[in-house]
Amino acid sequence: MTVYEAASAHAKRMLAALVVSILFVLVIDRFFGHSTIAFAIAIIGLVAANRPMLRLNCPTCGKNLFFRGMFVVPWPNKVCGKCGTDLAAQSN
Repeated sequence: MTVYEAASAHAKRMLAALVVSILFVLVIDRFFGHSTIAFAIAIIGLVAANRPMLRLNCPTCGKNLFFRGMFVVPWPNKVCGKCGTDLAAQSN
């Protein structure tokens, strides 16, 4: 599996986690009323689920695939923005 494939799989898992978090908050809101605790649980869950993103780096220079300058984006780079390595062809 290439670094880019692993990062793409992480992005898809994060999309699924986001949908589950939204549904969780909506269900709690529907049956128990507005709850900041449910929202906090959802946010903590999303932060925990996103933690593997920090390990998805360019094998050549170490730049994270999800960072574009100082911004984090939801989809990884296919080509490293720092050294130009083709991340779709590089295996772990």
